[in-house]
Amino acid sequence: MAEWTTPGGTDQGTRYSGLKDITADNAATLVEEFSFSTTTRNSHQGSPLVVGTGDKATMYVVTPFPNKLIAVNLKDRSSWTYSPNPQSFAKGLTCCDVVNRGAAYGVIDNGGPNNGKGVVVYTLLDGNVVAVDTATHAQLWRTKVADPWKGETLNTPTIVIPVDSFKNTAISNYPITKVVVFGSSGSEMGVRGSVRALDLATGKLVWQAYGTGPDKDVKIDSSTVAPFDKDKNSVNGADQGVTSWPTSGAATWQHGGATSWAWVTYDPDTKTLFYGTSQPGTFNPEMRMGGKTNDNKWGASIFARDPRTGVAKWVYQLVPWDNWDYDTVNESTVVDLNLDGSQKKVIVHFSKNGIAYVMDRVTGKLLSAKAYGDLNWAKPVDSDGNYVDLHTGLPTVNPDKQTIGGPNNKKAGDITDYICPSAFGVKDWEYSAFSPDTNLFYFGAHNMCMSYEPLQVNYIAGTPFVGVSIGITPHKDANGAYEVNKMGEFVAFNPVTGLRAWTIPEAKPVFGGALVTAGKVVFYGTLDKHFRAVNAETGGIIKSWDLECGVTSAPITFLGADGKQRVAITTGLGYLNGGFAGGKCPASDSSTSGMVHVYKLQ
Repeated sequence: MAEWTTPGGTDQGTRYSGLKDITADNAATLVEEFSFSTTTRNSHQGSPLVVGTGDKATMYVVTPFPNKLIAVNLKDRSSWTYSPNPQSFAKGLTCCDVVNRGAAYGVIDNGGPNNGKGVVVYTLLDGNVVAVDTATHAQLWRTKVADPWKGETLNTPTIVIPVDSFKNTAISNYPITKVVVFGSSGSEMGVRGSVRALDLATGKLVWQAYGTGPDKDVKIDSSTVAPFDKDKNSVNGADQGVTSWPTSGAATWQHGGATSWAWVTYDPDTKTLFYGTSQPGTFNPEMRMGGKTNDNKWGASIFARDPRTGVAKWVYQLVPWDNWDYDTVNESTVVDLNLDGSQKKVIVHFSKNGIAYVMDRVTGKLLSAKAYGDLNWAKPVDSDGNYVDLHTGLPTVNPDKQTIGGPNNKKAGDITDYICPSAFGVKDWEYSAFSPDTNLFYFGAHNMCMSYEPLQVNYIAGTPFVGVSIGITPHKDANGAYEVNKMGEFVAFNPVTGLRAWTIPEAKPVFGGALVTAGKVVFYGTLDKHFRAVNAETGGIIKSWDLECGVTSAPITFLGADGKQRVAITTGLGYLNGGFAGGKCPASDSSTSGMVHVYKLQ
């Protein structure tokens, strides 16, 4: 894989590269070839792209707000910048920093006037999506899809997915052959989440599927499968995205969150895309009681959809009536695993709640649900160590960690102490990597727990609709002492056994993603300014490089202009992740505000 054209490295989201010039034996000789500044502060959560080979190999980087696209030729280091100039008011209408989680590259092939053009497509914080022609460096199209004044912003990654060619004259006189798929942000602002698909050639809307509301809006129809009775229309009636919510008050499905602010993956074999939704609206579960059920569908759920139509093939709600801000937005990685003596097509989802869900990607059937970190909000349900009943799809909630109700009949204003994991999860949005050589997943993890106090909140468009006070604490060791110097880990996890293969303790939470290569080397960065190369089999640290700032992005690998393998990492912290590492960095020097570092073998 000479190029890197999508955030997950592959459409399946494996972040695995078949390049193997760099190995566990020689990775220690990697040296920095060059670096450049994005001249932009805040958290750089998106990975660069690399498109083309030889003299045409070019790196593309999207910055946090103001969402500039920087292109650097890898042969002569010449560069150009596209500045979309998004509206600055959006910065005050978004949660959790003014980040961007990355772009995708695609070639238009519909036979129309733009046929053959290569474009970098990405979202802008102010609700626009842009496609930039990589040959002319000009904007090809710009589409407004979201209204930040209502709390919906775009910091989301994109993915370009091929579809079976079809005509829609309302969109174009030419066939639609590829779609750009992305979600949005704003659950904390009381928006109603959705995922959209735009025509790559024109930027026009092909479909939009909501996370709450009636079936027609969620794009659930008679062909949609629910693997468990708790999610079936035949058992619970139609329009569960409405009936599982209160019928009055502020916390109705119209403000039900269920946004999809992280990764979308795609399986070309079954022509299916996968993504998850966030927590359901306000974090106060008491306000979300009162429907036919309190499940608050379809928050904290995984959807499998037809990328051509958006219709749901199957859906599974992982956390009904979420009490803990346990989003399900993390990647659902498309892999094949040998389970019970046979090769199975699955997705693997490391949810914030600390459970690794292995699901049949065709039917949604749950095959295992083991803990991949410490958790106490739920209890094991069987002797195999599953934390979810494989027949009902339901976790067994620890009543002592329920934040509303439970044995003490908790109400808003009552505090539940020491819930593990915290709202940051055992793992948050940071991308994992999967190696078919070792059959292990690799990811950064957090060792943090929380106190949780639900609070009453009013809905006002464009303002926070959170309704909770959360206190973050380090995890405790076996003796009850806080692990203040081990708030993070880097983990290798076996999805077949449900066990960790090895771990690397880290002083701070690991908010950077992972990369693994055929050379059996894993790369990741840390908040405390280190970039590490690790032996994928043993977990031994091969080498660490010091950086000028911490990392919240994921590394990439590619072939340079000379045809030899390179590795790159982006640095830059904002106020949220940077809060664990002393705040934004650097303090003032715009020349090193966010940096891209490229390494090669000596």
